[in-house]
Amino acid sequence: MLVAAAVCPCPPLLVPEVAAGAAAEMDQARAACYDAVAVLAAARPDRLLVVGPAEPAESGAYPAGSPGSLRGFGVALDVTLGAGERGAGEPGARPLPPSLTVGAWLLERTGWRAAPVAALALSDRDGPADCLATGRELAAEDGRLALLVLGDGSACRTEKAPGAFDDRAAPFDRAVADALSGADPRALADLDPVLARQLHVAGRPGWQLLAGAAEGADLAGRLLHDEAPYGVGYLVATWS
Repeated sequence: MLVAAAVCPCPPLLVPEVAAGAAAEMDQARAACYDAVAVLAAARPDRLLVVGPAEPAESGAYPAGSPGSLRGFGVALDVTLGAGERGAGEPGARPLPPSLTVGAWLLERTGWRAAPVAALALSDRDGPADCLATGRELAAEDGRLALLVLGDGSACRTEKAPGAFDDRAAPFDRAVADALSGADPRALADLDPVLARQLHVAGRPGWQLLAGAAEGADLAGRLLHDEAPYGVGYLVATWS
């Protein structure tokens, strides 16, 4: 049973050490992510699943103890998924993709100890039906489930955005923000994967997994942050 979810962006710039002199530009987004994780802890889950986008070769499950590194972004900073759990950090574990590395950092920074942690990476090849089905299966398992769903919105909000400007980007992000604010699984389920790909939307698979997990859960939504400081939509929301 899904009892709570947090939706957060996952740019490496969320990590102050990576952002360096620009760290203050992400202060509001970072604070909103901290608040979102606190909502998950307050729900008293039995387990937390961190969900994030990845390349197809990196997709799949990651257990507690999986290592992540931000060294590729110029800082000597390593993290471990579920760092506070017994056995975390075991050698030989598959490295986390960047999105899940940011998620592991967020949990470490907020001192997560509320429940055991695992992670799941989804790729753009995971279609809506598969994501919805996975979410339903997760919610059907025994115990109280919380989800930390990572992923950015469109990367086409301005001319200098990574995907250049596309006038469809802002309406797409607005529709996602409305769906998250209203805790509307159907609206997330209906997101067009082709349009999402054209707009470089990383969060689509995770949002649709959330939609499947939340069916019938009767959760209330709250939008904590909605900005696009680098031409990329960064949304933070909670369902509880």
